[in-house]
Parts: sequence; structure tokens; C-alpha cells
Amino acid sequence: MDHSPGFLKLTNDAKTRINEISVAETRARLTQNPRAVLLDVREDHEWQAGHAADAVHLGKGILERDLEKLYPDPATEILMYCGGGFRSALTCDAAQKMGYRNVSSVTGGYKALVQAGWSIKTGA
Repeated sequence: MDHSPGFLKLTNDAKTRINEISVAETRARLTQNPRAVLLDVREDHEWQAGHAADAVHLGKGILERDLEKLYPDPATEILMYCGGGFRSALTCDAAQKMGYRNVSSVTGGYKALVQAGWSIKTGA
């Protein structure tokens, strides 16, 4: 994907403050902590087209509005992914600013999950 310079500047800045994890680390964390949340922050149409089978959907556009309703405990481990790891960096940054202390962005996002053979589901 060809990202605009301004978008890359924002995401690169966010990446200085957030934790990024690999797909392998994501699998390990979900195994070690059954209460950890795999959160897909992509747009609705992207979610419908395909998503990690064990993910929960909360699009980037409404994350700040609804995150506390879904996960009121700021210690909840939340592993966020988007299409390629850029928007999830922004959402991790926003969640941290809201007080969440255990959030990570999955490097490579949905594309990396698919490439790694993650179980994928379509529709809601």
C-alpha cells in the first residue's frame, strides 16, 4: 500500500510509544493469557471480507468511544491488528492515552496473520 507522508509521520511517531509484537508472539500471548483480546481495528467492510477467527471487531473510527464499554479494566491485555500494522499503531497509542497499560500492535497486521496461516473467518 502506498501511504501518504503525513500518515506515515503519524504512525511512525505513534510507534515510538507503543509495543509491537510478531504474529508468533501474538499466538503465544493468546495461549498464555486466555483473557487476552485480539482486536481487529479495521473498517467494517474489511472485517466482513475476512478476519482472524478469534478476533473481536472494534473499528478505529469508534475505538475511543467504545473501548471502555467493552473492556473497562485498563489492565486488559489487548492485541490490536489492522491491515498492515499502521492503523493499529495509532489505536494502541490512543488506548494508552486513555489509560490502557497492556496493549500491543501486531506487526504486519491482517496480512501477516493470513500469511502465517491464522484461522480466518468471513462475515460477522
